Amino acid sequence: MRAALAVAVPFLLSASPWAQAETPAERPNLVLFLVDDLGWTDASFRGSGFYETPSFDELARDGMEFTDAYSNGPNCAPSRACILSGQWTPRHGVYTVGSSKRGKSANRKLIPVENTQALAERFVTLAEALGEAGYATASIGKWHLGPDPRAQGFDVNVAGNETGAPKGGYFSPYKNPELADGPDGEYLTDRLTDEAIAFLRAERERPFFLYLTHYAVHTPIQAPDALAAKYGEKPPAGGHSNARYAAMIESVDASLGRVRAALEELGLAENTVVCLFSDNGGHGNVTSMTPLRGAKGMLYEGGIRVPMVVCWPGRAPPGSRTPVPVSGLDFYPTFLELAGVPQPDGTVLDGASLVPLLDGSGALERKALYWHFPAYLQSTGASEGPWRTTPAGAVRAGRYKLIEFFEDGRRELYDLRDDVGETTDLAERMPDKARELAELLESWREEVGAPVPAELNPDYRP
Repeated sequence: MRAALAVAVPFLLSASPWAQAETPAERPNLVLFLVDDLGWTDASFRGSGFYETPSFDELARDGMEFTDAYSNGPNCAPSRACILSGQWTPRHGVYTVGSSKRGKSANRKLIPVENTQALAERFVTLAEALGEAGYATASIGKWHLGPDPRAQGFDVNVAGNETGAPKGGYFSPYKNPELADGPDGEYLTDRLTDEAIAFLRAERERPFFLYLTHYAVHTPIQAPDALAAKYGEKPPAGGHSNARYAAMIESVDASLGRVRAALEELGLAENTVVCLFSDNGGHGNVTSMTPLRGAKGMLYEGGIRVPMVVCWPGRAPPGSRTPVPVSGLDFYPTFLELAGVPQPDGTVLDGASLVPLLDGSGALERKALYWHFPAYLQSTGASEGPWRTTPAGAVRAGRYKLIEFFEDGRRELYDLRDDVGETTDLAERMPDKARELAELLESWREEVGAPVPAELNPDYRP
């Protein structure tokens, strides 16, 4: 299976839908610990001198850190749709959160591509693929891809619905129809952790896939007062200074620690793969992505480069790091290979298995990573002008990254090896390289049927 997974193009197997594959004698449990809006430097193992993340740091010491890991969209829903479907955004049409017509119409030069707000049930999700192979599956926390993750293959849903932020805030009562209220003042991050551990205990006798998808550290910025007070005494460092946000990070870090402690208690830790990931970059009004440029909602590195660690006991070298570019699309084929589960018949997967990188058995052969965002996102005040981004696309191939803006066709080229902050646009200085990446991006758009907005907006007033 590995050779098929490591190629540069999407792959499609022709076996029967759930044909038997060579299955490991003891299939590993799989935990995807997804933090919402956690920026690339929002952890101490990623260099923050303000936020305290001992559990994240311990996971990095125990596993492999991916320094050049990316979400497949600059905001929540598209990133999550890609993780669960294993497909690029143009294949499922979830490009953004809510409407693609964000901001004032007079500021939009183009009519953006219509956005799909829920992942269609025709897609065979990662949960469905694992569930059909005998895995117990649970989605605990934020869903944001439709009304209920149980319609997409999860056996258990706790707190997941169509909303992208906790409607009632982070303290009970939650005002969440998929989560019973706890005692007054109960903290949502703690409650979701309790629910996750209950699932681990209930399913300890068979392999499981736990998708623990915290609402934190998404707005509203709310945390227990005592924990926030601790950070109020600390001096700012590296652009990080928000005490309540720091407390949210520490709370979600403690969640990971509690989950790993439960795995140890249950005797499951050595046969459980634990992955830490974020759905996009940090919120620009709350935290800093320095040295990266931009923030959530942008195709600059600050909007899409995220923390990622995979801990595979006994296989991935502890404390290892790799600069190989990877993305959220890669979880689906990776988990299938780890579990010995074949790819569902008729399903295209656009990612690549990371097993060769994790166990040192080979390289990841892939030309490029791509982004397609044919929508508008209004400024939150952390960016100049009315927009965080206008409709755009991007490609990273090796050390170089090109961003193309659809309103005027402008292209920006950056050398991420020497200029991770994207401070120097090389498009005019290196026209051949810019053309090469532009052609690569255009070819990919044709391959996946990516719609590019071109119709002018009659309301536009420059």
